[in-house]
Amino acid sequence: MKSTPTRGVKQYLKPNAYNQSELDWTLMTICCNNVIDASRRDSMSDLAFITDGTVAVIGLIVGLIDMTANHCPNEGCLAKREVQSYTGISVGDTVFQENTVGEEVYLRRDTRHAYGPFQLIYGLSATSDGELWAGVGQAYTWTNRRENMFVQLHAMAGLYEEGSGADLGGPIQFRSGVEVGYQNKMGVRMSLGVDHRSNAGLYSSNPGLETVHFRVSIPTK
Repeated sequence: MKSTPTRGVKQYLKPNAYNQSELDWTLMTICCNNVIDASRRDSMSDLAFITDGTVAVIGLIVGLIDMTANHCPNEGCLAKREVQSYTGISVGDTVFQENTVGEEVYLRRDTRHAYGPFQLIYGLSATSDGELWAGVGQAYTWTNRRENMFVQLHAMAGLYEEGSGADLGGPIQFRSGVEVGYQNKMGVRMSLGVDHRSNAGLYSSNPGLETVHFRVSIPTK
């Protein structure tokens, strides 16, 4: 017997069943739940491949290729220019030595200032274990032709206070990561991301702290 969708399902299958804000809220809820479920897995070893600093190198290489092809022949390789700025907030779980150890709230500002393809960013985060991090760096963002999907790579340097959380070897900690997201017609970005903090060998001990997060970024002037 062929199953027939219920009335409720039909309603959501109709064109214009719900407006843009309802669609965005639905996507945000689904994405957030997926991040929370994924970040609570016992084994997080796959994060090391993504977040061991490789992302920072990939971001630099891709940015340099873009710079050479699209910026150097025009306004200049690292010419200062204005881009769309964003204020974003993310929530997620922190992972230390393959174990989920806490939650983090992260406020980040993607400024209007860019040098070539590299956008200036800065941020501040705090965890449930009292870990604090603040830093500054750059982001490289790729968007599709419709400008409704994007991938962003970032690399930052900052200061870390461990509180009652993870001992990362010292106060200077570098943060790099990747985000994949959706941008609605109003320019609001919603993304899933993972990033890594470590001291890049500055100290004798160099463990890493990862964050798996869901971010909402609002365009600002």
